[in-house]
Amino acid sequence: MAVAMASASSSSATVTNIMLAIYEKKTNSIDLYRPLRQYICFTYSEREAVNLEDDLSTVKTLRSDIERVPDPAPTTRRDLLISYFKALCLIETRFPISSDRDHINSIQFTWFDAFKQKQKAVQQNIHLEKAAILFNLGAVYSQIGLSYDRATVEGRRQASHAFIAAAGSFAFLRDNASTKASMGNSTTVDLSVECAGMLERLMLAQAQECVFENTIAKGSTPGVCAKISRQVGLYYEEALAALNAAPLKDHFEKAWIAHVQLKAALFYAEACYRYGLELHEKEEIAEEIARLRSGVSTLTETKKSSKGAPAQLLDAISKLEVNLNRNLERAMKENDRVYLMRVPSPSSLPPLPAFSMVKSMQMNDVLDASKEKIFASLVPDSSAKALSRYTEMVDDVIRTQAEKLQQGSELTRVRLKEMDLPDSILALEGNFSLPEDLKNEVEKVQASGGPAGLEGELQLRDLRRVNQELLVQTEELLQKEAAEDAQFRSQFGTRWTRPQSSTLTKTLQERLNKFAANLKQAGESDVRIERSVREHASLMSILNHRPIEAALPSLSRPIMSLDANEDAIVGALKQSLRQLETLGAQRAGLEDMLKEMKRKDDILPKLMTSTGSYEDLFRKEIAKYDHICEEIAQNIEAQEQLLMQIQVQNEEFGAVFNLEDYKASREKCYKQIQAALAKCKEIKENINEGLKFYVTLQDAINNIKQQCSDFVMTRNIQCREMMEDVQRQMAGFNFQDRESTGPYPSVGQPRQNPRSSTQQLTESQSISHPSPQTPYYRPPEQPMQGYGHPPPPYTAPQQPSPYHVPPSTGAPYPPPHAQQHAPVGHEYGQPAYPGWRGPYYNAPAEQSGSHPRPPYTIPNPYHPHQSGYYKQ
Repeated sequence: MAVAMASASSSSATVTNIMLAIYEKKTNSIDLYRPLRQYICFTYSEREAVNLEDDLSTVKTLRSDIERVPDPAPTTRRDLLISYFKALCLIETRFPISSDRDHINSIQFTWFDAFKQKQKAVQQNIHLEKAAILFNLGAVYSQIGLSYDRATVEGRRQASHAFIAAAGSFAFLRDNASTKASMGNSTTVDLSVECAGMLERLMLAQAQECVFENTIAKGSTPGVCAKISRQVGLYYEEALAALNAAPLKDHFEKAWIAHVQLKAALFYAEACYRYGLELHEKEEIAEEIARLRSGVSTLTETKKSSKGAPAQLLDAISKLEVNLNRNLERAMKENDRVYLMRVPSPSSLPPLPAFSMVKSMQMNDVLDASKEKIFASLVPDSSAKALSRYTEMVDDVIRTQAEKLQQGSELTRVRLKEMDLPDSILALEGNFSLPEDLKNEVEKVQASGGPAGLEGELQLRDLRRVNQELLVQTEELLQKEAAEDAQFRSQFGTRWTRPQSSTLTKTLQERLNKFAANLKQAGESDVRIERSVREHASLMSILNHRPIEAALPSLSRPIMSLDANEDAIVGALKQSLRQLETLGAQRAGLEDMLKEMKRKDDILPKLMTSTGSYEDLFRKEIAKYDHICEEIAQNIEAQEQLLMQIQVQNEEFGAVFNLEDYKASREKCYKQIQAALAKCKEIKENINEGLKFYVTLQDAINNIKQQCSDFVMTRNIQCREMMEDVQRQMAGFNFQDRESTGPYPSVGQPRQNPRSSTQQLTESQSISHPSPQTPYYRPPEQPMQGYGHPPPPYTAPQQPSPYHVPPSTGAPYPPPHAQQHAPVGHEYGQPAYPGWRGPYYNAPAEQSGSHPRPPYTIPNPYHPHQSGYYKQ
């Protein structure tokens, strides 16, 4: 025990601020390291003991520091005590320390009484150690409070906080450790429930006293000062009552009891003095006289038993007594001369009003060991299994409640959807919205130019013209060659023995005719596409609205209103929707609260120290979740009531604003938008097919044009040679070297012995040369069906076209040793627009059987979601 002699003066009675602080309990040295390590090795493994070497050393160091002479700095000592107490909490849950044979029975804790140091307690019980550390923590806090300079406002505030912490420590000792520490063979009074409670009230009295002095210093009203002063006296009176009762009676020095008794009387008299000032201002002179007499009487009686009290405290009482008597004499004179009131007896007066400005600090957070890491790996099997079972119980509670919350949210969503809320409210306010999937489709179409962009994509006419020009150029090549051949045949008569052009170009001409027919048919399809764009322009024009919501109908107020209550109806419905939204947010918060409760729900320390039934402990612990389960049930019930209210309000809203007609017009608008999207997609898909067809056909026409060019070039060469032979024959020349060969040697070959014309022509029709100028005479092929695949090349292999049209299999003129028939060509006349009625190209098929469509990989100029709109 320590008594502080620091002093400070009040504004009225000079109160010497003498307060009490408490010395720590003393202890004997013990070795925690070796017994704890041996237990780990025996129960777990030597390896585990090695891993926990640092934790064992930490505990050893903390206990050694507790045993030493206290550090001069109280704050350092405070931190040490808190750290050691947390370590003891963790040791308690993992190491059974008792006299049992299977427990750690080699540790004996010894602690001496703080007030009678000859008395001691020796127990094999960790609760004694914990109780003693809590007592010392409260003692250190009292020493910290006494260390501040209470002559200043800030010093008194800090001192008050320290005494509040000391009160919290003693309260925690009383509620959590005193009873357990008193169950051993030997105990000390200082750790009893009664002593801990007395020390808590004493510390609160000193904390309230600091507040009172600050109240005086800042000049508060007499009434306020009286209430705070009276509470100081009450705390001291409670401490005095505990000191005068068993087991504390005769355990403390008389100076202690005298100090507390004088402080109680002093602050009761101070309250009478301050309250008398307030009564005097109110001219309640009779009660003022009674209060002042009561204060004077209390001080007079107390001084009779003040033996051993500090002189400073007696001096303060004397000064206050002088002030009381002075005011009492003044009040009595005024009453005798002016007021003439009857003075009541002090016993008939009501108690003085009191107001507490302090309360014991909650030490749970300060002493919480859940975040400490020492010995974290040590968990007994029985406790682990019990913890797992409890965790399953908690998970079941959380899962059940989470399902209720989710069902509540889903029910709200479905019910609001059925009532078309909040969409109808938003529509009334001009906040229209489209279904998300429909809105996305419209935005894709608008991004590609919308309906107006279709006209810009109609390049089919230009592509058809290009193909037509190529076809005309190809036909002109053949016509020119045929005209020249006919002219020479007419000029030279029977001497002109070369086959007629029409015989050799029959197959080529047939293909060109089919190309021309298909182009004509394609032109008709192009016209249908252009006509479709024009005819459906009004339908697709709805897609030109930007944003598309501008095309939706609006929900308007009624033209005529009888009672003009539309705003009230809308306001009530919106208010209910906001309440529903609040309930939804509460559900989310409740679910988070459940998860947070589970995260913090650690009952392992209780499980490892529990000696009763686990089931009883589980029922007690799981009850923590009852209040949140009740809140969830209340939330669901409130939501159901609110949904019923919203349904009634929505029916009234729908009747006033003619909601059914609005919904019908809105659905009609949705269907118009869907129809416009479908038609736009169909037309765009047809345009894409047309573009693909014309590009592929152009490649095929270029191919056959090259064949025709090669054919014409070869015929021209043969024509010149034949003219030379004819001219020589007509001039009378005869060359022997031409007897066995025809007059038309292959281009690029050295001239050989002359052959007959017929023989040369026959060979040129059956032999294929690699030269680009290979003669193209071959028997007419089987006619090709339409024009699906390009005809086989007549020249050496060329580079593939940009559309990757694969060449036909087999050369048109197979070598003699192959003896192959010319492959049947694939038709180019596949329908480019499969959506139109009938084939796109109606050229008659000249050969039965189907042919696979060529794998043209023409690049699609359109976005994949912007093709294939209108299928007929």
